[in-house]
Amino acid sequence: MKKKHIAILIAAALVGLIVFKLASNKSKIEQSNKTVIQQIRIPVTASPVTQEVQQINMVKTGILAPFKEARLISVTSGNVQKLLFNLGDRVTQGQVLAVIDTHLLELDLQRSETQVKKLRNDLKTYTELLQGNAATQERVNEIRQNYQNALTASDQIRKQLNDAKIKAPTSGIIGSKTVEEGVFVQGGSEIASIVNLSQLKIQVKLTETEVYQAKEGQSVKLTTDIYPGKIFEGTISYISPQADQTHSYTVEITASNNKDTPLRSGTFVFADFSRKTTESILLIPREALTESTKNAAVYVVKDGKAKLRQIKTGTVYGNAIEVLAGLELAEQIVTSGQINLKDNALISISK
Repeated sequence: MKKKHIAILIAAALVGLIVFKLASNKSKIEQSNKTVIQQIRIPVTASPVTQEVQQINMVKTGILAPFKEARLISVTSGNVQKLLFNLGDRVTQGQVLAVIDTHLLELDLQRSETQVKKLRNDLKTYTELLQGNAATQERVNEIRQNYQNALTASDQIRKQLNDAKIKAPTSGIIGSKTVEEGVFVQGGSEIASIVNLSQLKIQVKLTETEVYQAKEGQSVKLTTDIYPGKIFEGTISYISPQADQTHSYTVEITASNNKDTPLRSGTFVFADFSRKTTESILLIPREALTESTKNAAVYVVKDGKAKLRQIKTGTVYGNAIEVLAGLELAEQIVTSGQINLKDNALISISK
C-alpha cells in the first residue's frame, strides 16, 4: 500500500515539474518575442525644417465694377417734358438731364402765393384791430398760423418746381435710359443710370491665410485678356474685417482707367498680389503632413522615435508649405513612411 502511494506522489511531482517547465519556457518565448518586437525599427526618411525668404505667389480672378454708379431719379411726379441726354453721353455732376412738366405746379404756386398775400393782409388788419380792442388774440393767432402754413406750402411747391429739373448726381456715362419724353413718371421713378468709369473697382475673395498677406495701400498688378501684355496698376483700398459664410474675405482694389486702353464694367481681370516677403518663414515638404492642412500634423524625430505633433500651416509654395506654429527651425520631421507609424514608434532614418 505504501508503495502505491509513493508511486502516486512521484507521478504527481513529475507532472508538476513538466507543467512548471512548460510555463517557464512559454514565458521565456513570450519575453523573447516581445523583445524582438520592441527592437523592430520602422524605416523612414526625414528632413529638417528650413527657413527661407519666399516669393508670395497669389493671383485671383475678379470682375471690374464702376468706381461710382448712380441712378437718375425723378423726385416730382408728372410728364417728362424734355430728356437732355442720349445713351453713352458723358455728363458732369449737377448737369440738368431731364425736365418734368411743371404746368400744374405753376398753377398751384399762383394759388398758393395768392393765399399767402391774402393772409398777410388779414394778419396786418387783425393785428391793428387787436390794438384797438376790436379783435381777439385767438383770432390773430389763428390767422398768423394760417399765414405760416401758406408760406410753407409755397416753399414746398417752389422746391417741387426746382426738382422738376433733374440733375446728374455724379459725373460719368449714361449707362441706361428707362423712359422717353412725354411719359408720365411718379416721384421716385428711375429715369436713367450713370456709370463713372474714371476709376475702376475690383472685388476678389481671399482665404484666411491669404488675407493676412494683404495690406491696405498695397500695389496689385492687374491684367486682362482684352489687352495681352498690358499691366494696370491697382491699389488695395479695402479689406473686409469679417469673413463671409464660406470663410472668405472680400478685398477691394481700385485702379485708374487708362484712356488709351479703356476698360469696361464687367470685364474679367487677374489681380496679382505676388510679392517678396520681408521676413523669413519656416517651410516643410508638403508630403510630411499626415492629414490635410485643416488638421495638420507631422511626425518629429526625437531620440530615435517618431513623435506625432499638431502644427499650424500657412501658404503653400509649390511642394513646400509654410509652418506658422508647432515646429522649430532645424527640427527633423518624417517625410515618408508615416503610414506605418504611431506616436512614439521606433524608427530608423534611411538615407
